[in-house]
This record gives sequence, structure tokens and C-alpha cells, in this order.
Amino acid sequence: MLTLHLVRHAPTLPNAERRYPGEDEDAPLSPEGRDLARTLRLPTHAAAFTSPSRRARETAMLAGFTQAVPTPALAEARFGVIAGRTWAELEETFGDAPRAWIDALDDPGADGGAPGGETGRAFHARVWEWLATLPDSGEVVAFTHAGPVRAALRLTVGLRAVAAPPGTVATLRRAGEDWWLTALCPPG
Repeated sequence: MLTLHLVRHAPTLPNAERRYPGEDEDAPLSPEGRDLARTLRLPTHAAAFTSPSRRARETAMLAGFTQAVPTPALAEARFGVIAGRTWAELEETFGDAPRAWIDALDDPGADGGAPGGETGRAFHARVWEWLATLPDSGEVVAFTHAGPVRAALRLTVGLRAVAAPPGTVATLRRAGEDWWLTALCPPG
């Protein structure tokens, strides 16, 4: 049996501003984020992977996983024109279109998404391909972002909507082809 702990990175300044990360932005953790990352209690014997982003790598290091393997499949979705903006800015500029773009990005069968960004199909395929590489047994910890956490939960257990604030840990188990969610722990 495999146990997979999906960890959304700890808070950053863009998180506090409720702003999508910019295309080339690699924000560090905020002071509160560093404090939160130090409190994460995860199995230290687990194989560890991390998004290549600074915020995910920093969360992994502060949680005690200094040898976590950077894994491009765990990167956040590419947001295209959404990147660097708040929801209010998006609505002001694009009206109702951003809701449709985000809905498409959250749909594993959608060929849509924000202009210049990933489609739902491509994003979910990337996450699914990584899930398919996991071992049949043992424990794995993956430090990633809200999008990959939500995508993994949708692809494995069919969860279509979940709040996953920074620092959330979702724990899944897999036996054969069957997955189930065993814990969803928001920070604090």
C-alpha cells in the first residue's frame, strides 16, 4: 500500500495579497510561512519530491526534507493572462471570462484555460503522469501548490472542489488501482 502526503507550500506574500503568481515570479515564503513550514509533521523516512519553485523547496527544507527531489510535474499550472493578478483585477479587465478559464483548468477533460496558459487536459495529464510513477508501496511526500493538490484529489478520489490554503496536507492511500483520501488537514 502507498501513502501519499500532498503538501501545499506554506504562505507567501502573493498568497496574502490573494494574487496569482506571476509567470516568472518565484516568491519566497513569508515570515509566517517559514514559521508554519517548521511546524509541519510528516514522516521523515518518506521519499520526498518538490515543485521546482522556491516556495515549495523552502517549505520542504524547513519541514526537514532537505533532499526532496525537484520535480517539474509538481509545478503550479501555467496561468497565462491570469498570472500576477488578483481576482478583482481579472474581473475588471476580462469580465466573466476568468471564471470560465479557471473552471476549464480544473477540468481534466477541458481543452480550454486562460489565454497563454495550460489547458485543463494538459495540466491534469501532467499530474496524472507523475502519480503513475509512484511506487506501489511505502510513503511519499510531495511539496507542491494548490492546483496540483486539487488535480491529484480530482484524479484519484473524484473530489471536485476543495479548499487547500497554504500549509494544507492531503493524505491519500492507494492499494492496486484504488485510491482513498484518509486526511485533509488545513494548517493550524
